[in-house]
Amino acid sequence: MNKIKLIKSTFLNEEETKKKLCEFIMSSEILSMSSECEKFEEKFSEKQERKYSVFVSSGSCANLLLIQAMLNTGKLKKGDKIFASSLTWATNIMPIIQLGLVPILLDVEEDTLNVSSKTLMDGYTKNPDTKAFFLTNALGLCSDVDEIKKICAINNILLFEDNCESLGSEYKGTRMGNFGIASTFSFFVGHHLSTIEGGMICTDDSELYENLKLIRAHGWTRNNSEDFRRRKRADSLIDDFYGIYAFYDLAYNFRPTEINGFIGNQQIAFWDEIIRKREDNFDKFHKATLNNDDIIKLKTGDMNVVSNFGFPLLFKNKELFEKYKELFEKENIEIRPIIAGNISKQPFYKKYKKNKNVCPNAEKIHRNGFYFGNNPEMNYIEIARIVNILKNT
Repeated sequence: MNKIKLIKSTFLNEEETKKKLCEFIMSSEILSMSSECEKFEEKFSEKQERKYSVFVSSGSCANLLLIQAMLNTGKLKKGDKIFASSLTWATNIMPIIQLGLVPILLDVEEDTLNVSSKTLMDGYTKNPDTKAFFLTNALGLCSDVDEIKKICAINNILLFEDNCESLGSEYKGTRMGNFGIASTFSFFVGHHLSTIEGGMICTDDSELYENLKLIRAHGWTRNNSEDFRRRKRADSLIDDFYGIYAFYDLAYNFRPTEINGFIGNQQIAFWDEIIRKREDNFDKFHKATLNNDDIIKLKTGDMNVVSNFGFPLLFKNKELFEKYKELFEKENIEIRPIIAGNISKQPFYKKYKKNKNVCPNAEKIHRNGFYFGNNPEMNYIEIARIVNILKNT
């Protein structure tokens, strides 16, 4: 029996993409960040429907870079509290801790795997001095993110979205990743759109955009607009000669390569196909669960599009979890824990944070849930094998 893997290929249309990549490498004079990366940024902004995109070397780097930009521009300061989803990936929380901020974990809803406006308000009532919310849009799903946006606006809470798992998903006609000041994306090989490694930050804020580009590359201004470079040099009294090696703020080297950019430009042509196939697969899997009383039903009523790279299953108790885990393994279907589970249970979190956030739903998902792959190359037979298990027949 063939194994149903989380992913089948490094990218869609892999053979042809590899051939074109080889030709590109052999003919290129420059492979460090240049025109292919800029072109990918422009194309991504157009597809995501945001003004600006900053391409970086990974989605994890994107999260760290965004938080650093908030500190550098004075929108946050060390010691500030930041709300974060309790069901998330490690490198959504790590930058908060690494940069001297205080994560306040919010529980998620069982039927969406995401933080709701009610949970946010409960958290805000207890922590009214919290300055920001780094929301994870988990596995293509969301709760009432429009209400979350309103709450953040009314209470001066900066809203950021980690949209690494939800590229293409839409809520009430708006793409996920377009509700906050900025959003981050991952192009890791297992995600929606692969550049092997890579990430993106999107925003409509021109000043944030310029600062993200500054911080992405050492803190110098070579990749910034002429106006931004001129202002920085004037403020620092640095002339043009020394300006090329002037470093204006705390920064990193998170630049992607032209190889990543070229792959991105090849793969973004398949954006609509990738999203459509994942959405179609999701619908088949979701319908199969609706009459299975062992599984907690997902709530997707206000979502126009659900696009994910893994379909989550949450079971009503541990015994059912073990039963289905054994069934999937017997059928040779690859499964994973749901993201990183309850993030407060992770070793790094327990090492560095002593505060106890009570998140019973995240804990239940941690104990009683897993996901299997949803990729655009799944065939009818593979989908039917999975659907048969989900129907509990």
